[in-house]
Amino acid sequence: MTEQIRPLLRVVKGEPTAEELAALTVVIAAMSQRRARKRPTPVGAWASYGRSHRAAAQAGPGGWRAAGSPA
Repeated sequence: MTEQIRPLLRVVKGEPTAEELAALTVVIAAMSQRRARKRPTPVGAWASYGRSHRAAAQAGPGGWRAAGSPA
């Protein structure tokens, strides 16, 4: 009882060189590695896009203070 092992790669068109097959094998092996993706580090509120666009200054008591703080 012999099990026939199927090849991992099969050339169906053309005649690649040994170097081309080696390069293809390396690329496929690298892509098959299961790596955890790095998630971007969360950025605090100090760098938020919305903070760079402040609301217009409001007239009246406390207007200057309200213009400098985030909404």
